[in-house]
Amino acid sequence: MGKVRTSIVKRTARKILELHPDKVSLSFEENKKLVQEVVDVKSKKLRNQIAGYLTHLVKIKKKLEEQVAK
Repeated sequence: MGKVRTSIVKRTARKILELHPDKVSLSFEENKKLVQEVVDVKSKKLRNQIAGYLTHLVKIKKKLEEQVAK
């Protein structure tokens, strides 16, 4: 069984990617700082989950763009 993410994590990460596509990167650490700036997250665990899923989405997006370019 894979990683299970709650809908709040997915929804927030997608919204950040939609609103700030130029600030999101492949680096988890940079995404963590971005989530801290953009969203008022009380929990460190929730912040890290959102940043991790954001990084995951960016990697998928990059991989799809590379396949289309071929």
